[in-house]
Amino acid sequence: MLTRRSFLKSSSLLALAPTVPVFLARTARAAGPQADARVLVVVQLDGGNDALNTAVPFADPEYAKLRPRLRLDKDGLVKLNDSLGLHPALKPLGKLWDAGHLSVVPGVGYPNPSRSHFQSMAIWHTARFDEEEVRASYGWLGRALDEGGGESCVVGGDAPQAVRGRRAPAVSLTRAEDLLLADPAAVKAAVGAPGRDDDLLGFVRRQAADATAGAEKVAAMTRDKSDAAYPATALARKLQLAARMLRAGSAARVYYTAQGGYDTHAQQPFAHSNLLSEFAGAVAAFFADLSAAKLADRVALLAFSEFGRTVKENGSAGTDHGTAGCVFVAGPGVKGGVCGTMPSLTDLEKGEPKMTTDFRRVYAATLADWLGLPAAGLGGTFEPVKLFG
Repeated sequence: MLTRRSFLKSSSLLALAPTVPVFLARTARAAGPQADARVLVVVQLDGGNDALNTAVPFADPEYAKLRPRLRLDKDGLVKLNDSLGLHPALKPLGKLWDAGHLSVVPGVGYPNPSRSHFQSMAIWHTARFDEEEVRASYGWLGRALDEGGGESCVVGGDAPQAVRGRRAPAVSLTRAEDLLLADPAAVKAAVGAPGRDDDLLGFVRRQAADATAGAEKVAAMTRDKSDAAYPATALARKLQLAARMLRAGSAARVYYTAQGGYDTHAQQPFAHSNLLSEFAGAVAAFFADLSAAKLADRVALLAFSEFGRTVKENGSAGTDHGTAGCVFVAGPGVKGGVCGTMPSLTDLEKGEPKMTTDFRRVYAATLADWLGLPAAGLGGTFEPVKLFG
């Protein structure tokens, strides 16, 4: 029974309760089946990645006609099959492709596509289309985690709508030190020796003890140096932090991060090549790191952009906002290859390629077939794309 006297005696510990992150407590307790749970890493390519110069239909004569200045020479591409190749800057993904650990999904979109960055990204985040519902809705991952359990970790920014749920916690951090307790000695002193004084005190004491242990794991992680050689890029630093969290035993089921700069209206070739090079180098280093730590089998990475870009180049050596895009899914559990159909460059709708794969089918596969979470929150029933072996 909690008495006024025992409550006052435990006030120093209770005062610390708001400073003890539940995320750290769960990290400390991550063991057994939960420690081996599958994990999804999402990389959001902000700005509208040019899908046509990412997964290049080099055998289609229309490609050269539509892109007289921006077309890529087929000899420099990473060949996927007899008609499709990846941008040369994506060469670091070649090992994943050769191992059957990379799936390329062309023509991904949704009906009546929007060319607004904000609106299209909101649709991808929520799997909803009505403007009022989009504004009020939780995210596709947040809803699934609400139903199936779990939490997310956002690396390098604020939590996007995609991970927001009614109950599922989302932690944001830019460096491992963000999860260290400000005064671990004070927390340890307040925790004291384990006891069964009363239910409330016992609960707070357990939370504080678990969080202290979690913080110690994170502190060890900040000193952890893997042998993986990451490029000196912003995205590589983000994925390196995600890998360190995984090695530290983080209980997060989803890691979410973003790479900006894909709104290439002018002088696209150099900028786009640099962006794809940063993406490929970071992803290749990430999986090399996880493989060395024997964690890669647990992890799948999904990369998407809010839309593709116009099939025709503009007068500024760039491209404008388009429709269907290209999705990458990577990891040892992925069924590698080209998944789906490349859109036609002649059968167009409002001047742009028609989508060949609804993005909600990709989400359905990711939730049900990889994470083992409910896919009912996608606003309908969608046949999962066969992405996972």
